[in-house]
Parts: sequence; C-alpha cells; structure tokens
Amino acid sequence: MIQIIPAIDLMDGRCVRLTKGDYGQKKVYDGVPADLARQYADAGVQRIHLVDLDGAKAGEPRNLKVLETIASAVSCQLEWGGGIAHSEALQAVFDAGATHAIAGSVAALKPVLFGQWLQRYGARIILGADVRGGRIAVKGWLEEAPLSIEDLVQRFLPLGLGESIVTDISHDGMLEGPSTELYVRLQSAFPSLSFTVSGGISSMEDIRSLDKAGLRKVIVGKALYEQRITLKDISLWLQNA
Repeated sequence: MIQIIPAIDLMDGRCVRLTKGDYGQKKVYDGVPADLARQYADAGVQRIHLVDLDGAKAGEPRNLKVLETIASAVSCQLEWGGGIAHSEALQAVFDAGATHAIAGSVAALKPVLFGQWLQRYGARIILGADVRGGRIAVKGWLEEAPLSIEDLVQRFLPLGLGESIVTDISHDGMLEGPSTELYVRLQSAFPSLSFTVSGGISSMEDIRSLDKAGLRKVIVGKALYEQRITLKDISLWLQNA
C-alpha cells in the first residue's frame, strides 16, 4: 500500500501552507510544530515531511531549532527540505536530526555537488523536483531552470539516486487532486526509482486512487490542516497496510 507522509511547512517557526508556492498566499495554522509531529507519529506514520520555507527563500536553513525540537519529540524518519545549498548546510540538517535531506536547487544548478552527496550519503539524499509548466523550479520556487524532471533523473540514476519527491506546483495547496498521470508516467519510465506524489491531495479517495495506480508514497499537507483527511483516516489506513 502507498505510504502516507504528513507534511509540516515552516515559516518563522510556525506551521503554514502556501498556495501554488506563492509566498504572498500564506495561511498560518495554529499549533506547535513539534506537537503536530508527535500527533502524526502517534498515529503510526513512519516518516514526516518538513519544509523550511524561510530557508528555501534565503538559501540557508532557517528553522533548524524547530527540527531539533521535532527530532527530540518523535522517533520516526524526518525528511527535510529548504535551504540546503551547500555541504555545510546539509551537515547541519543531519546534525539537527533529519534522517533524510531533500535537495532540489542544488541538483538543478550544482549537479556535480549533488552527485557527490549521493555518493557519500546514499539513500539519505532525496531529489526534490518541483515542476511548473514542465520546467524545474528552484530557489524556493522563485526561479526556473531549463530542465525537466526526466533530465534530472537520467543524470543522477547512474550515481545511485533511489528516491525523488515530485511536486506539481500548479496543484500545490489547491486541494483539487494530484497530477496522477504525471506520476504514473514517471514511475513507468523509471521503475527502479521511488517517486513521492506531492501537491493537490484533497481526500482519502485521492490516496486510494494513487495506490491503485501503483504509486509508492504520497505527501499530505493542507488536506490534513483543513481536516479533509484526519489522523484517524491515516491510522486506519496504516492498520490496513
């Protein structure tokens, strides 16, 4: 069964969600990030997706204290993205408690460095591919690189890439359903790679459809905050799994 990965997006140490990656369309949610992470862990999730939106914009991690607090509160895996632009930042993220690091801008703009990370850290490195209009968005989705997701995957598969999170920005935060065809196409083209669906999840029906389509992992963010998917839903799904 498809693995559900709850998301916590961070700005100024608080839980937020953007719409289509637009920093001007920000919604702040009540709740302490570590408490929210603990609720997800108690529901039985194996991994939590953490995004440092301040860090993505600044090019440096900005919420590592929050990561440290979350890592102390839960024992599940923590994948962290945002601001990992150089090796010192990557090490700081791991030191703060992340089990996995998501790198997108580095993969697109500094491919040699990303390849070195893959060879050194292996499965702890996840390719973050944020897609808008067929192009890869970088630097907190504020710029675009002249690359496709296929370009990135083909470059890094020979270096040991095993996992990629692909976000369709046009669907992110919209609660209108995922770009299922995109993910099915990618999974079929690169069967050895584990693709994570990100963006647009609005209900458990979306998740069931992705599971039937043979996809392996899905990130759920706004739907959880808006109670369209509940912790009970996730707990029941995990029990059935």
